[in-house]
Amino acid sequence: MNHAEAEARLLDAAEKLFYERGVQAVGMDQVRTASGVSLKRLYQVFPSKSELVRACLDRHDRRWRARLAAHLEGCPAGRERVLAVYDWLYEWFTEPDFRGCAFINAYGELGAVDQAVADTVRAHKSAFHDYLAGLVASAGGSERAVAPLVLLAEGAMTAAAISGSPEPARQARLGAAQLLAAP
Repeated sequence: MNHAEAEARLLDAAEKLFYERGVQAVGMDQVRTASGVSLKRLYQVFPSKSELVRACLDRHDRRWRARLAAHLEGCPAGRERVLAVYDWLYEWFTEPDFRGCAFINAYGELGAVDQAVADTVRAHKSAFHDYLAGLVASAGGSERAVAPLVLLAEGAMTAAAISGSPEPARQARLGAAQLLAAP
């Protein structure tokens, strides 16, 4: 098995296990078993669990942002595209394997003890902020609305995970519509 194949198998297994059970609850031996990659090879590819977590988050970041962007491509430009972010969140929250935001979850488990993981989470959240800021600017919205719009989305992610309901996305969308309509 070459390096790229081993890496892909390890990331597939680790991402699934970390998201389902939590990072601290999953040992490297469980990742080895689920991936079918030897423990020796696992540590050649990812010398530490922290590196594996960061690689999972980096890959998840690329996929998450690509899915959001693909959803918004089909939406009319302007205010409706900003509001479509919350529609996309609703769809994500209804997925059967939804367990909240992987970045919030990882930060909650490791943010205080693993600076590299905390930095990876912050980079993802910053990229989401910047993306939303671009949507708001394109819609002619106020820059002042960006931070509250981000908080509505982030709060919806947390509330949906805790409640087990996708409804926080709809509630956040209502708040976002009010923010965008404000002078």
